[in-house]
Formats: sequence, structure tokens, C-alpha cells
Amino acid sequence: MSAPAPLMSLVWTDHVTGRQGFLVVDRLVRGVAGGGLRMRPGCTLEEVAGLARGMTMKEALHYDPEGRYIPLGGAKGGIDCDPRAPEAYGLLVRYLRAMRPYIETLWATGEDLGLSQDLVDRAAAEAGLVSSVQAVYPLLDDETAARARLADAFAVEVDGIGLDELAGGCGVAESVLTALDRASVPYAGTRVAVQGFGTMGGATARFLARAGLTVVAVADIKGTMANPAGLDVEALLAARDGYGTVDRRVLRPGDRELPGDAWLSAGAEVLVPAAVSYAIDTGNQERIGARWIVEAANMPVLPEAEALLAARGVTVLPDVVVNSGTNAWWWWTLFGDIGADAGEAFARLRRSMRALTGLMLDRADADGTTPRAAAHALVADRLPVIAERFGWYR
Repeated sequence: MSAPAPLMSLVWTDHVTGRQGFLVVDRLVRGVAGGGLRMRPGCTLEEVAGLARGMTMKEALHYDPEGRYIPLGGAKGGIDCDPRAPEAYGLLVRYLRAMRPYIETLWATGEDLGLSQDLVDRAAAEAGLVSSVQAVYPLLDDETAARARLADAFAVEVDGIGLDELAGGCGVAESVLTALDRASVPYAGTRVAVQGFGTMGGATARFLARAGLTVVAVADIKGTMANPAGLDVEALLAARDGYGTVDRRVLRPGDRELPGDAWLSAGAEVLVPAAVSYAIDTGNQERIGARWIVEAANMPVLPEAEALLAARGVTVLPDVVVNSGTNAWWWWTLFGDIGADAGEAFARLRRSMRALTGLMLDRADADGTTPRAAAHALVADRLPVIAERFGWYR
């Protein structure tokens, strides 16, 4: 499906550092769009536009006419800076201050690559904002109750990790398990390699390991940790810093330290790129021997690489479905479809993600296309339905 031009694209230049930030609003529904804010060196307007379009698709794919949560439009923000840089926090505050008119009225945002929700919340308060999602407040039946419910949900921990950090990984894992079930592949003995061990990658590894799969490789910024017999995922999780980097002192004698790109050729049936965009290109895709690539990150597989992978039988499960659970969990909680409860959240995520992944794979089989093309076809079906109910805003 061809992507129309976004509703709005904005480039901001910081007067202190000269660095640039971006905001793209792809589409509005009921006057509001949702999508996170990322910070990474090399971030571009084109990248943010692709992410904003992806958010429109994720929102549409979770449309439930009976739900309290009504999908928003799609938007995304980006800042070209290393989040570890000394000037990063001040830059974030100035960006949010500059974007304040949009955040107050039409753009609901939150954490994304390089930024935690706690950091976004702290910077938003310093920038004079009530909340990073305050544009949604006029759409709520009871704003006070909704804000309290979301705050309570963010305070929930499961085995030492916040529910907000686990929701997305639960959704990714369910997409993997759905694909395995459809292929009649047992969980035991199925090997997984994960690139990125932050919020999404770490949670995905935990859920897959607990389902009985073997995590044989994990890559972070320092390199790849590997063990053909399986890594101790819980020990690695406990040894992460705030950026998802693992303290190597927890590695066991049988664990190996390999180069950063070794995860690509790890002996695994499932690869989970859960870090940066554009990680798999036409060159390095040749090293991949996995059966499935599951996009926990946004846009990690370049289209040209995906075509080559498909030609040799590698299935890519696309980001717009696979990693959409985080966004859905936020809104289900805020709008009141679920409460601030881990059991209820995981049950809803598992049910929704299995249904959505299954629907996508059914459509791919029926149309003789890739899962990504099938997901795009589902979006093309749903956007007019949403527009018929709420109107077109372009």
C-alpha cells in the first residue's frame, strides 16, 4: 500500500547545540495522534516519517469498535543526539519546550529508542507540560481516574521489572509463539537470538525463555554474548544498566563474547532485532540462517533485504504488528479497557496479539503475499472504517 504524504512534518534546530529534532504527524483521529519520541545519533526526518506512518498502522490494527480505547492517528518525534551525551538531557527539555503547543493539543508521546518514560516525564515537567500524553485527556470520560489508573499501572512490578517495560515484550513473544504454533514447531529446542537488551529485547527474551525456548545469543552495545546451550536470561536481565548494557561479570564459563554483529549468524531459528532501525541490509542478510525474523524494533529490516530474505524462505514478521503491544497497553489502561493489573494486562496482550498475528498470517496465506504486505492490506481495510466513524483528517 502506498503511503500518502504526512499531515505535518517539522524540523527544529536547537539554538544551543545546533542539533536537530523532528516531529511528523502522519494522521489525526478525533484531532489527536500518538507516537513515541526517540533519541539517537543520526536520526533523520525520513526515519521519523516512516515511524509515524507505522504508528498510524499500529493504531488501525488495534481498532475495536466495542472498546473504550479508540485508535488515534499516528505521529513520531526524533532527536539527533546520543542519549548518553552530556548535553542530551538539556536538549530533550528544549525540544519538548519547543514542541509544547503540539503536545498540549494533538501529539501524545512517550518513551522510544534511547529514552525511558521516567526521563521523558521529568523533562516534560521541566518544559512546563502537564503530561506527555495530555493531548488525549479531552477524549477521556474521567481524566482524574484515567491518570490515576495509568500511574498505578506504571508502579506495578513483576519479578523486579516494571509492567510498562514488560508489555511490549509480551506482545513480541506472543507473535513468535503464534508463528511457531502455526508451523507445528515445538517451543523446546527452538533457539532465539536477540539484538538489543533494553526494554523490548530484554522482556522478549524473558517471555520466550519462560515459554521454553532457548536464548542462544544476546547482543548489546558492547558485543554479542552467546551460548549454544542457552544463556541465563534472568542473570543477564539483573545485570543490565539503564541502557540495556550487560555487566559481563555475570557470564558463566560456557558463555562466549563475540563481535557485535555475531547475532546475525547465531545458530537460531528465530532472530529478534530489538534495537536500532535499518539493522539488516542487503549485505548482512546473507549471513542469516534463521527461519523467522521478528521485528521487535521499528524498521530494522530494509525493504530490499526483506525481498532477498523472502526469496530464500525467511519470514519477516513486521514491526507494525509485532511491537504494537506497548502502544495498545498504554491506551487500554488509560481509557479503561483494562486495570492496573499485570495478570489482566498480560491476558489481554496475549489474546490480542495472537489474534492479530494469526489474522495477518491468514491474510498472507490467502493473498500469497508476505506478512508485511498482509498487515498493510489489513490497515487499508480498516482506515476507511475509522474515517467513516470519526472523519478524515489529513
